[in-house]
Amino acid sequence: MSKIKVSKFEVAEYLENEIMIEEFLNNALEEGNTEDLINAIGNIAKAKGMTNIANQTGMSRPSLYKALSKGSKPQFETIHKVIKALGGNLTVNMGQ
Repeated sequence: MSKIKVSKFEVAEYLENEIMIEEFLNNALEEGNTEDLINAIGNIAKAKGMTNIANQTGMSRPSLYKALSKGSKPQFETIHKVIKALGGNLTVNMGQ
């Protein structure tokens, strides 16, 4: 019997446009926990180009990968910089 080769699923490869990215991030915000949100931001950064995001945030690529890796606990400032570099905005709606 031959072995079946399975490759790792990379969600970043499927985040092809702004609508998909927005839905993916909003889903992580609504359905997930903090780790899910950090993971989602990391996947979006990969989809947009980690080098580009690192340059825009003023962080090194390795630091950015580390901050957005599984189990990390990045500072809010890091998350805010990355979201802005991704073209996002943080807003709060209360009572709606």
